[in-house]
Amino acid sequence: MSEIRGRHVSEEQARQVAEDSRQTTWDQPSFMREMFLGNLRLDLIHPYPESPEDDADFQAFYQAMDDLLRNQLDPIEVDVTGEYPPDVVDSLKKLGAFGMKIPKSYGGLGFSIRQYQKVMHLVGSVDGNIGALLSAHQSIGVPQPLKLFGSDVLKEKYLPRCAKGEISAFALTEHDVGSDPARLATTALKTPEGDYLLNGTKLWCTNGTIADLLVVMARDDQGKISAFVVETAWAGVEVEKRCHFMGLRALANGIISFTNVKVPAENLIGEEGRGLKIALTTLNDGRLSIPNMSVGGAKAALEICRKWSLERVQWGKPVGKHEAISHMLGDMAAYTFAMEAIVEQTIEMADSHRFDIRLEAAACKEWVTYRMWEIVDNTMQIRGGRGYETESSLANRGEDPIGVERMMRDYRINKIFEGSSEIMHLFMAREAVDKHLQVAGDLIDPRKSLGQKLRALAKSAAFYLGWYPTRWLGWGRWPRYSEFGELAQHLRFVNRSTRKLARQVFHGMIAHGPKLERKQGFLFRIVDIANELFAMASSVSRAQAMAARNHPDAAKGRALADSFCRTSTRTVKGLFHDLWHNDDARKSELGVGVVEGEHAWLEQGALGVYPVPAGHGRFLRKAANAATKDARSPVEVS
Repeated sequence: MSEIRGRHVSEEQARQVAEDSRQTTWDQPSFMREMFLGNLRLDLIHPYPESPEDDADFQAFYQAMDDLLRNQLDPIEVDVTGEYPPDVVDSLKKLGAFGMKIPKSYGGLGFSIRQYQKVMHLVGSVDGNIGALLSAHQSIGVPQPLKLFGSDVLKEKYLPRCAKGEISAFALTEHDVGSDPARLATTALKTPEGDYLLNGTKLWCTNGTIADLLVVMARDDQGKISAFVVETAWAGVEVEKRCHFMGLRALANGIISFTNVKVPAENLIGEEGRGLKIALTTLNDGRLSIPNMSVGGAKAALEICRKWSLERVQWGKPVGKHEAISHMLGDMAAYTFAMEAIVEQTIEMADSHRFDIRLEAAACKEWVTYRMWEIVDNTMQIRGGRGYETESSLANRGEDPIGVERMMRDYRINKIFEGSSEIMHLFMAREAVDKHLQVAGDLIDPRKSLGQKLRALAKSAAFYLGWYPTRWLGWGRWPRYSEFGELAQHLRFVNRSTRKLARQVFHGMIAHGPKLERKQGFLFRIVDIANELFAMASSVSRAQAMAARNHPDAAKGRALADSFCRTSTRTVKGLFHDLWHNDDARKSELGVGVVEGEHAWLEQGALGVYPVPAGHGRFLRKAANAATKDARSPVEVS
């Protein structure tokens, strides 16, 4: 196979491609966008949404899925064999699990976003492999972009097939192209007949090795990126390799090549050149699956720790009653409450179709997966040696096979999947300064003429003279929040911090000008503050709703919200301080020096693993040679 590498583009071109792929208008309200502008729009998230009662069809499906996960699926088998059991996949197809989000008119189950995510929440508490299989198909695979952007012809052609269980995948990443799509090398060039000829190679296509259908991103000869539905059975489509990973051992992820693949014109999704916009819009609610499954995983971890901390006795009392462990357990419970609060909040926003959730979905993806990783790490610490031991080994010794080490391996990818934490920060940071760039962008753009800058100055003065003072004085922004009782103090802090956040964004633009986009330490802290404030507001709203609805655990919900908000308050205060009192410049200079080899002397005394020493990998080479000699019994090593 000849490997196609990412094409060379300038930094300016890369930025322009990213900018062109943005959704530039805000036609619907966004809680977090208002927060970045200094407005605490509590009315957008409070009262906390109350889920409607599910209909009989969904209840029956949910119970059947619960039975499958309890009685048919063996997560240990999936992990050890590295394969999806065929009987489990067949049962999922018969249930209609691959058509949960597909309308009934196309043979799907027609579940709402909330219902779909309720199922994924359940799956996430059991096995990440099954979660990835279902999520990759329905969140970023063929069904969602076709629902949103596909022609009637495409919908009629493919949605019924997906609903019946034909598995789909998403193909964007390439060997040298991750979150920088400007360098995309795969091409889809138009033929004289009006069809497309597809050539290139895609990496890390989740579900790709078992998929019947793909969403493929490819560029034309002008560099414009479009999205296409491609069938894996077509001539020229080849699964080159299956990739294997630290966790999610059954993940059907691989390298797929396209050699002169003829793609009918009707298989273009949406319009030419809008592929990245389609992908980003699709991900707005599709991105919620990973944080939602993370909440399910956090609940499983909490149960493991609670039961073990009561069972395990140290120095005369259960370890959970020692302060070192009780602090960890308290934080785990409080964070789980807050994680579920922002995820449920955002899911209901998405389901109502009355909000622009691009920032909220990104916040859920970044913040929840970060907190989930902390919870998994603490679960490992609390379980100790038993956490590090595999399920098979535990069972062989006669102990319950509690898979903490598998959980750690499986959930680490969540900070990388569907946009890494760093990319989520950059995405949110760009949206955080969007209004300011609209108002004063020309003023700090070195490419603009003096006349353009003078006009921008007049425009920005008109806006900021009215906007900026209120970010300090809070005129009309002093609600008492009396209905929230003792939790009102946290909302008052969120209110003050929201205005302070907006000021700091503005101050950052003044201090750094066009260099702000390179000040990632500053921008990441801005985003982290916003995420914490969103989680605080949602937690308080959730706790208040529990009390208003006479939930039997309302008092406990208030205690969890209060504990989380107290911790988060200290976090926010620290982040505000670090915006202007930090070692960012020194660290950046030091890091660049490391990259350039100035500190390579520190590596002396280590064997050196890059490139791989000649003697390493003998086992892999023997396996590859054996597979070559006997094609009837190929040997694959994971």
